Amino acid sequence: MRFLMLAPVLFVLASVGSAAVPEGFTMSRTGSVGDFDYFRGGWQTQQHKLVGKVGDPAAKWEDFPGQLCMQSYLEGAATVDELYFPTRHSSGLTLRTFDGKKRQWSIYWVSSTTGRLDPVPVVGGFQNDRGEFYAFDHVNGLPVKVRYLWIIKDHDHARWEQALSFDDHKWQTNWTADFTRAAEKEVCPGGHPAR
Repeated sequence: MRFLMLAPVLFVLASVGSAAVPEGFTMSRTGSVGDFDYFRGGWQTQQHKLVGKVGDPAAKWEDFPGQLCMQSYLEGAATVDELYFPTRHSSGLTLRTFDGKKRQWSIYWVSSTTGRLDPVPVVGGFQNDRGEFYAFDHVNGLPVKVRYLWIIKDHDHARWEQALSFDDHKWQTNWTADFTRAAEKEVCPGGHPAR
């Protein structure tokens, strides 16, 4: 699932090579085609987002709810979910595609605010109940590395986290989301989040 909810930015492809990188960063993490099967259906979510610049002591956290509906296509090799934030009157769409040769997911985000697909995805996969996905990015003209973590807690609960590293040493979390499985007919009438 892809939630990169930064302002649209230009991703920069680069080679990690011997350059310094924050702990865990890799563009070669792999997974399997069934990694996102768990997320099919309807979910309620509680979002916790940093408002302001990462590392700014004046930045504050904002909490708001959401509803998510996910479906899979191409025998599981592609998934699409729509996430609606009722108190913010905004939504987004996540497109995930699985490269069977690389055994790697690419995750793209489309915001209702811009209507544009992120130009370069975060990539990775799951090992057991933990998914890790990484990308090179720029925020406000500064190079940054991005990490998404998916943690499956149990059959009905999952957590997503977005973190950034500007210094290639530490990760700074700027967005988290807790998900609880919900009745699909109630949360996703017609296959889309209830509005």
